[in-house]
Amino acid sequence: MTVSSLITPESVLAGIKGNSKKQILQELSEDLARLSGLPDRAIFETLLQRERLGTTGIGQGIAIPHGRIAGLDRLIGLFARLARPVDFEALDGEPVDLVFVLLAPEEAGADHLQALARIARLFRGPHVAQKLRQTEDPAALYAILTASSAPRAA
Repeated sequence: MTVSSLITPESVLAGIKGNSKKQILQELSEDLARLSGLPDRAIFETLLQRERLGTTGIGQGIAIPHGRIAGLDRLIGLFARLARPVDFEALDGEPVDLVFVLLAPEEAGADHLQALARIARLFRGPHVAQKLRQTEDPAALYAILTASSAPRAA
């Protein structure tokens, strides 16, 4: 599984504004509704419910909000570079400015976990987060995300 199988150029956003985790999740839910055809309220509630279990802020300014949702027929991702960092209650206490949202069908099972692992590995890659922070062009962000997601030999 590659990141390019999860996102499209239309699902990469830059300059997203919000003053809180909740505002960011609401805005991204609206964008995901447009991409998926699902109601934004259902997406927002799914993401909020997951955040109540524990933060999806993994550290170093990165968050990977995710959840399973009825009515979805495939994994769908959305990447957003925030206009300014917000408190996401991240594990390291640092504010978040890079957000990759992943939605999965309710029955996704292992595919959901594999996709989350792939996204986490992407951000651990050398200089990926730094490159993402240095550009505001969505096409360039998409290129960085997908160039870093080519399968590697084991």
